[in-house]
Amino acid sequence: MTTFSTHVIRWQKSSFSGVDGEDCVELAHHGGRTLIRESDSPGDVLAVLPHSLAFLIRGAKTHSFMPGRE
Repeated sequence: MTTFSTHVIRWQKSSFSGVDGEDCVELAHHGGRTLIRESDSPGDVLAVLPHSLAFLIRGAKTHSFMPGRE
């Protein structure tokens, strides 16, 4: 497990984060990875390769992960 100092990382909040900005996912880039965290739990950070995140988002948008879909 890698620990990131989240104080020096510049996080970007989603434009869909709501009025107070507390209900969102935040993204950042660090060391060739895309970092993802939930705004209400900023200490929990998921680090993924950018192409892996793109694959996940593309699959979610096209419903590719639905049971029975190839």
